[in-house]
Amino acid sequence: MSKVSVTGSKRVIDDVIEAAYDHHSLHVTDYDERYEGFEPGVSLDGAEDVSERLVTVRSLESILDVDDADVDAARALDDEELEAELSDVRERVNELNDQRDELQAQIRDRQEEIDRMEPFADLGIALDLLDGYGSLEVVVGEAKPDAVEDALAGADGIDAYEVFAGGDVVAAFAKPAAGADEGVLQDSLVGVDIALLDVPDADASPAEYVAELESEQADLREELAAVEADLADVKEEAAGFLLRAEEQLTIEAEKKQAPLSFATTENAFVAEGWVPTETFDEFEAAITEAVGDHADVEELERASFTPDGDHHTEAVADGGAAGGVAEAADGEREAATDGGHAAHGSDDPPVVQDNGSAAGPFELLVQGFGRPKYSEFDPTLLVFLTFPLMFGFMIGDVGYGVLYAAIGAFLYSRYDGTFRELGAVALWAGGFTILFGIYFGIDVFGYHAYQLLPGDVHWPVDGKGLSPADIDWALSFLVASVLFGLAHLNVGHVLSFVSNYQQHDLKHALYEGGSWLLILNGAWVWIFSQHLPGPKPEFLFESFSILTFGAVSFGGFPVAVGYAAIAAIALGVVLLAIGEPPELAEVLSPIVNVISYARIMAVLLAKGGMALAVNLLAFGAYIDESGEGSFHFIFSADYLEYVQSHPGDYELVFAGMTTAFDPASAGAVGVLALVGGIVVAVVGHVVVLALGITSAGIQAVRLEYVEFFGNFYEGGGNAYLPFGYDREYTTDE
Repeated sequence: MSKVSVTGSKRVIDDVIEAAYDHHSLHVTDYDERYEGFEPGVSLDGAEDVSERLVTVRSLESILDVDDADVDAARALDDEELEAELSDVRERVNELNDQRDELQAQIRDRQEEIDRMEPFADLGIALDLLDGYGSLEVVVGEAKPDAVEDALAGADGIDAYEVFAGGDVVAAFAKPAAGADEGVLQDSLVGVDIALLDVPDADASPAEYVAELESEQADLREELAAVEADLADVKEEAAGFLLRAEEQLTIEAEKKQAPLSFATTENAFVAEGWVPTETFDEFEAAITEAVGDHADVEELERASFTPDGDHHTEAVADGGAAGGVAEAADGEREAATDGGHAAHGSDDPPVVQDNGSAAGPFELLVQGFGRPKYSEFDPTLLVFLTFPLMFGFMIGDVGYGVLYAAIGAFLYSRYDGTFRELGAVALWAGGFTILFGIYFGIDVFGYHAYQLLPGDVHWPVDGKGLSPADIDWALSFLVASVLFGLAHLNVGHVLSFVSNYQQHDLKHALYEGGSWLLILNGAWVWIFSQHLPGPKPEFLFESFSILTFGAVSFGGFPVAVGYAAIAAIALGVVLLAIGEPPELAEVLSPIVNVISYARIMAVLLAKGGMALAVNLLAFGAYIDESGEGSFHFIFSADYLEYVQSHPGDYELVFAGMTTAFDPASAGAVGVLALVGGIVVAVVGHVVVLALGITSAGIQAVRLEYVEFFGNFYEGGGNAYLPFGYDREYTTDE
């Protein structure tokens, strides 16, 4: 990338903007008012009018619900056509939209009146009988009739009363006693849970009035349907125009607001930004062709990567653009300050992430932490290689994997942008979940489907460590998680070492990255050595044989290697103390961070345990006492009876719900249990599926962001957003 400066007279600012916009390569840098004599520019004439028309177009698109599918072929749209047609469409749409709003308001009013009247229709008493008495008091409300009766039976100040009920509505009529205060009936009901209702002012009966309102509402809905049909016709006619108008006005608005990012004086302007180095000559030629010598284009800096991946920035222009300001502004030397150039600051080059079609969607996860700086290694490829691996291992189920992949395929095929990228990530995660599900004994929703294969099939990995028979596998998966974390963190520290070596020198690389590499590997080599074996559990060494199906036997590194590891730790601490003394407080972090990867095994057991619990409740299970203590699901009433009849061979864990269903009798209780068991299984596995996304997904992302990125990656880069627009609905001819 090359940082460029365009300096010229304000008389040609429109032409410069037009040329830069058409070239579509300049990533503009905002001026931040740091230099005396320069101010941020102001929008060009007409910017406010263009913005107002753009707001109008977008409002009309929202009213008509216009989308991309509604546009016809792209074509040019001149200002006169835009203004005339926009005025016509705005008038028609606003008129119809006002009618629609009015009709919808009237329909809502009728519905509210119907809702208010329905209780009186249930009551079945004419409205004129509920009001207007001289010697009687009437209260109408929603309450329990018995509670109203009890309250009035013991009320003072009431000579007689009558209570009528209809549904949840009661009407209480009472004759006050002589000398009683006005409102004695309502006062008598103070202790009753009653919601008072106002009696509507209508001559018809409640039922007739509701029918009249419903008839009016139906007529209004017909009028509304006609108006919406008219709006649909307008949409069909004007959708293409509106999309073209939005694009055209967006382009005009961007051009007219461009000077807001420039440094300006009364007579001159300076625009800075970044262009791809290979396009600089073309960019310079485009500006020169547009305005001649009234503007000067200079390449100020050039940021690039050497073949070994090093990033560096070198000055290109000598003396800045001061001369360009003076010459381009025809002698207006007041635009320059102290003979120098009004540079906008030492901003980093923008970044273009291009990781291909496979790894590209994982840029979304990297950008969740922060886009890489121009000088940083883009970790997208590493996230692509490790995130699905961790996710798939933590879930490890063919059934869940198929559903994750199906969700991903749906998002990928139906949406664009972020949802499409999430769909691609879900496809990869689902694929690895299926692979690990096969590894864990063709695990399908917690059931080892390899048992259904013909013959006496022995599967190398029989479970996830949830039953007494496969506890050794659980401990082995703990060791595997730690070893993966060790490898993952080594990659991070190596990247830190390389980055510091390229940007500084070998000394900085040893202090920043080398020290942590020595401490990290020294600590874990010592842990896996036979030096001081007492506190080290045996499974640390035995797991290698289990994980490799006996192909590798590992008893620990020799004692001499353990001493060498201690020496490496000491050397790493010394280097850290010399280079970064404050970081000595985190000297134990290499051990802690690697142990943090044990969460991979923990989520594996948690999700597997949840699936097991769901199947246990739904189908029941037993432990084979004659074998090594493996869980087996029951499924049927006959099988349950067989297990219960052999207590010496099988230990019943739970009978299950579906096992109460016996096809021979098919009683009501059995059918209910079968349905209940199926519901429990379906709902339970849906919950596990959802929690898998939140737990495995979040934990995998956390390991990437905190443990891995924390070693070498900062983020905070800016995306390359070239000044210009890729036309889709209009042409510039």
